[in-house]
Amino acid sequence: MNAWIHKKRKLTSFQVIILGFSGVILLGTFLLMLPLSSREEVWTPLFDALFTSTSAVCVTGLVVHDTAAYWSSFGQFVILLLIQIGGMGVITVAAVFAMISGRKISLMQRSTMQEAIAAPKVGGIVRLTNFIVKITMLIELAGAAAMAPVFCRDFGIKGFWMALFHSVSAFCNAGFDLMGTETPFSSLTGYASQPVINLTVMMLIIVGGIGFLTWDDIRTSRLHLHKYRMQSKVILSATVILLAAPFIYFYFYEFSSLEPKERAFTSLFQAVTPRTAGFNTVDLTEISEAGQWIIIVLMLIGGSPGSTAGGMKTTTAAVLLATAVSTFCRREDTCFFGRRIDGNVVKNAATILLMYLVLFFFGGLIISITEGLPMLDCLFEAASAVGTVGLSLGITSELGILSRLILILLMFLGRVGGLTLIFAALSGTRKTPSRLPQEKITVG
Repeated sequence: MNAWIHKKRKLTSFQVIILGFSGVILLGTFLLMLPLSSREEVWTPLFDALFTSTSAVCVTGLVVHDTAAYWSSFGQFVILLLIQIGGMGVITVAAVFAMISGRKISLMQRSTMQEAIAAPKVGGIVRLTNFIVKITMLIELAGAAAMAPVFCRDFGIKGFWMALFHSVSAFCNAGFDLMGTETPFSSLTGYASQPVINLTVMMLIIVGGIGFLTWDDIRTSRLHLHKYRMQSKVILSATVILLAAPFIYFYFYEFSSLEPKERAFTSLFQAVTPRTAGFNTVDLTEISEAGQWIIIVLMLIGGSPGSTAGGMKTTTAAVLLATAVSTFCRREDTCFFGRRIDGNVVKNAATILLMYLVLFFFGGLIISITEGLPMLDCLFEAASAVGTVGLSLGITSELGILSRLILILLMFLGRVGGLTLIFAALSGTRKTPSRLPQEKITVG
């Protein structure tokens, strides 16, 4: 009996990840509800605090209150802490505290850490965690140092805090900003042509979005690209394509009326930020419907595995595209850089795509029906939530409780990953060795 109880209480890696994120979100909700967290020193409504905490931990950036105008210095610090935990990963942060305290990391804990950061194997996971912490701190401090002179020029001594906040928010692909003191929800529109802020924020977003494993490859192999993991090669290739193609579209079709310098910065920034940062330097409602659909696609794709970004991931899109190419060419296997992809990876990629499309479409549909808003605006909001991006066409603060709960669910699923939730729920199921009889079915 005791052995049975012990077995029932044992949690899988996937369940630990979900419970970890949920616990941090609930703690953040409680702290943000306190009068100390708001500028007016009033109790913040539960759903407003829950929405903000979920958005911060899931590094999304959708907000119902402008971060600078509504939250106090303490509230902003809580949000920043939640962003940092969510960006690095709850399990990674917990492992860091365990290592600092001198506790030995068990095999189960190492397995959980492996799942949390999408590492290929358990071996070397502690070393990789140390690398993640060091590279995160180094890059965020470097980003803050680069932006501090500009913000201190504009905001005085407060500029140091703003530089740190935006550096962490950009690297963690969160999209929270402190620019709304004069014009709420303005994001970085006031710095559309400012080179230091533009370049620094874009670099932080890209660096945070390509994944820690890719940076580990870059650190160990330098410019010897042939030594990189195949996954790193796919990620870097996909990142370049997903930056270049939208930039060309935005430059020639959306912002042709701007001055050349501002046109280049604005086009590149809008190509970078949907994957999955949430900052913007232009009013997105002024972009054409075609441009908004391109942003939706970028938001759904998101960043890369093991990164601070969300979305269904660049590798998922690459595997599906490569599978289609293999089918067109009548090749049996999906291949990258002279390597064959396991069939289960293709199945997982197809499942992830289907899940994201279902969540995206039905989330937007329910919000549109509930709120009586245009379908495109609601689909944009749903894609932003499930891709943990944070871009909005300005409807977030106007939504009712049901629509906000839908966005909360989408943000949570987008951050922990749909497969993680399924594997956590079906952890007790066992594979059966038997197979059903095979029969052909025509598709296409």
